Amino acid sequence: MFALGQNYPNPFNPSTAIKYQLPRAAYVSLKIFNSLGQLVTTLVDEKEEAGYFNVNWNAANIPSGIYFCRLQARQAEGGRTGEFVETKKMVLLR
Repeated sequence: MFALGQNYPNPFNPSTAIKYQLPRAAYVSLKIFNSLGQLVTTLVDEKEEAGYFNVNWNAANIPSGIYFCRLQARQAEGGRTGEFVETKKMVLLR
């Protein structure tokens, strides 16, 4: 099953770990948005094989506030089609 875990720690300062899992190969996009919906950074944008992943985000140069981590994954090859999207709320406190 596709899954995006809650970042840890949360709230965080200045870095946090984001975990996700892919049951099969997929094109993955892991992006951070601010509370206005503006893209802050792209952490992952590539094809990945099935497995468990851990990405660290260092927000040392980003202001305090509420951010959203969005995982999008779409099937890399034939078979079932569709897209997985999940978003988690994160809090950066200084």
